[in-house]
Amino acid sequence: MILKKNINKALYLFLFSHLLLWTLIPSLSNTNLPLDTIEALAWGSNLDWGFSKHPPFSAFAVEIFFKVFGNNDWAYYLLSQIFVLISFFIVWKFSNEVLEDKTHSLLSVLLLAGIYFYNFTTPEFNVNVSQLPFWALSVYFFWKGINLNKFIDWTLFGVFSALGFLSKYLFIYILIALLIFFIFNFKKYKKSLKGYFLSILISLILIIPHLIWLFENNFVTIFYGLNRSGISEFSIFNHLKYPLELLLKQIVILIPFFFMILTILKKLKLKVNTQNKEIRFLLFINLIPILLMLTTSLLLGAKIRTMWMTPFYLFFGTLFLFIFKNSIDTKRLKRFYYTFLFFFILSPFVYLAVSLTDNTKRTDFPGKEIGRLVQNKWDDNFTNEIKIVIGDEWYAGNLSYHLYSRPIWVNDLKNKTENITEDEGVIYTGNPKILKKICPGVFGIIKPVGYCMIGKR
Repeated sequence: MILKKNINKALYLFLFSHLLLWTLIPSLSNTNLPLDTIEALAWGSNLDWGFSKHPPFSAFAVEIFFKVFGNNDWAYYLLSQIFVLISFFIVWKFSNEVLEDKTHSLLSVLLLAGIYFYNFTTPEFNVNVSQLPFWALSVYFFWKGINLNKFIDWTLFGVFSALGFLSKYLFIYILIALLIFFIFNFKKYKKSLKGYFLSILISLILIIPHLIWLFENNFVTIFYGLNRSGISEFSIFNHLKYPLELLLKQIVILIPFFFMILTILKKLKLKVNTQNKEIRFLLFINLIPILLMLTTSLLLGAKIRTMWMTPFYLFFGTLFLFIFKNSIDTKRLKRFYYTFLFFFILSPFVYLAVSLTDNTKRTDFPGKEIGRLVQNKWDDNFTNEIKIVIGDEWYAGNLSYHLYSRPIWVNDLKNKTENITEDEGVIYTGNPKILKKICPGVFGIIKPVGYCMIGKR
């Protein structure tokens, strides 16, 4: 059993081990970065206040790392783990204040090892991972804001709320949950009203550039999300089918988590005092976002993708430990630690096994080799640098990431061809049959994609 004086060391050992395992294993086993990470890098090469699929923060994050580390794949696995670890640490900080027991606070973090979203899927840096620290930080500083009512806490809540929203629009679900909590407990926290309004003002100021971009681009990201949820394919059956699917998938995903909880309980004695401010807050931040998501699926007949739920369970450990704190048997902690180690080791082992045995994944794409072949072909025919690559985020995005000159990615030029100067080398990627007919430069095929190169000889 871990002694209380060693709790901090145990936490840091867990965080470091998590960082090391989930950075090292995908770095060694994957040939190419995952799809969503390549997409973010493509957007990052041509930064804007929004993109066709998502708000801009994930692109900003990977571009900063690219400026420092270049096209070294391990850096983006590291970036993803940094985001995950920040969220873990904030869960720890919050749990310390709510649970008032360092051992229980440690357990609230270790329990996350039993949730699929916080291990197996974390190597792929995407908008879901990008939300994680801001979800945790927003909850933490809202809690501090309503209890201490300090200017700095409300300011930070506003900043982190904005960054979360700029990661993914679904972040609004935790903000709505916090708003509902504030309204239901207004009499108790009315002294914090000015601070809360200040945080909203700060958030709005920070997201104004993106809102302007949204208007200028006909709300393309919102329509993309709606299309992904399948609501355009109306069927009354979907209003029942999709919520049930969502609920069943969440139960399956949480089985290891509940199994870990059961290892430390001497009896299932559930006693919830809803007048307790901590339990009220925990119920709101954990259950309201899930209920809102289920309601969205029920009312709109929307198909909710499993990965969209990634940040929703960050404080599940804290909630269940608070509810069952009187039933926790310290004599069973050793059993819990063994169970935790089993899941902690199992996840990267399964990831490694899948990566090595399945050669059909995106992470097996020979992006670096294709980049080398295209670069050699370019150097044999042209004297200028490649400045622009055109095509989808995967094929053209991989070129943008792997080519020496780090050309900017664009999906299509539309009416922007007149903005290209003679010195700017351009590569079109796409359907080889079409490109071969219209290519005015050097054409080549690396199946299944065609490459049209236009440069200065």
